[in-house]
Amino acid sequence: MSNLFTTATTVITEQDAQVEKRLWQAVIVSTIQEWISGPLRYKRIAEEYLFQDRSDFPMVCQSAGLDVGQLRTKLARLKPAEESEACRLRQIWGTMLPQQ
Repeated sequence: MSNLFTTATTVITEQDAQVEKRLWQAVIVSTIQEWISGPLRYKRIAEEYLFQDRSDFPMVCQSAGLDVGQLRTKLARLKPAEESEACRLRQIWGTMLPQQ
């Protein structure tokens, strides 16, 4: 009977660990979504958290089963694309402005 209880407890513990891991992954996904498409103020807050935070974000990544360095490297690849898109839009909008 003791062995059955130990096995059931282990299964529940593993399930709890998976649920917690998924929760932290959702926190990261939500922050990335805010950084990509949120209002400007929240984009800046999310970007600072994703790229500058040295205590909380690494712990969140660890809890999510992710390597903070690898994640930041992959996210950094998105930054230039976003900035170049903004430059391209500025060029388009600039040609649409009335000439003075």
